[in-house]
Amino acid sequence: MQNAAQFPPLPPSAYPVPGPSLVEMESVPELSVAGVSAPWRKLLLQAEMAAPHVQVASIEGEHGVGKQTLARYLLSRSPLAGSSFQRRDAREWLLRDADPSAIAGFTYLDRVDLLAPPGQGLLLSVLKTLQDRPHNRVMLVASSQTPLRQMAGQGLLMPDLAFRLTAVRFAVPPLRMRKEDIPPIAQELLDCICSRYQHRRVELGPGALARLLQHGWPGNVRELASVLESALLEAVNDIIRPGDLAIPAGGEMSHELQPIVPAAASLGLDEVIHRHVQYVLDLNRGNKLRAARQLGISRSTLYRILGNETILTH
Repeated sequence: MQNAAQFPPLPPSAYPVPGPSLVEMESVPELSVAGVSAPWRKLLLQAEMAAPHVQVASIEGEHGVGKQTLARYLLSRSPLAGSSFQRRDAREWLLRDADPSAIAGFTYLDRVDLLAPPGQGLLLSVLKTLQDRPHNRVMLVASSQTPLRQMAGQGLLMPDLAFRLTAVRFAVPPLRMRKEDIPPIAQELLDCICSRYQHRRVELGPGALARLLQHGWPGNVRELASVLESALLEAVNDIIRPGDLAIPAGGEMSHELQPIVPAAASLGLDEVIHRHVQYVLDLNRGNKLRAARQLGISRSTLYRILGNETILTH
């Protein structure tokens, strides 16, 4: 988080004791948060310090790192703890429902980095109305996969909007930068998946954890969840073995699963999205339900993308 005036750097001794791992899964919305890596523990402590006082904040990080779960953690430590967690897609909410005078409680505004200029202007007007309201009555947390101040510097986001959203900013590290968190995250994910399938407890067998640690996890926690769910269906005697894990040996993507990255100017954004979705589908061996869950989209959206329908409607 970048807000040095309010939250100075913390000494290692101030970090909280590690606990269960952060997980973000649509099918398991309520999970505990913590971790064992120093960057992750520091992030959680800063979130706990900010939560009682912040009204507007942003959470930035790659796809699938756990932004929504960190937002739930903020809610649980805020004066609004106990109120509902309202998740809204930034584009749909601002186009259909946004009424600055009606906003109340906790709102998690997803993917503000995809807002077009008219939506940015509307969001800015919403933020302006919040500054005169009691901070313990409303909190708006915006998520972005792209650093918002970087977007403002590139002329892609209104500077005033970027400054207001990032006065309190949390940057969630990708999983490859905190591999110490993979073991507790993996086991908690397995427990949640087993609970959902009403399956006996499954554990990682010899060599399986080492293989998880070797992988680069471009899809972060969401990709890990998808891989483990696939492995559960392959497991024998409630033990997941290295061969059950649908990731290439050595942690590198196999040639047939390498995403195609042509020159940036040669593809439109819809085509780039289509190719990424196809890659994730291949990674999940054609299972559309697991691919949609890993991507964080509905199956109907997945079918539209695979059918080459445009999804950039806003």
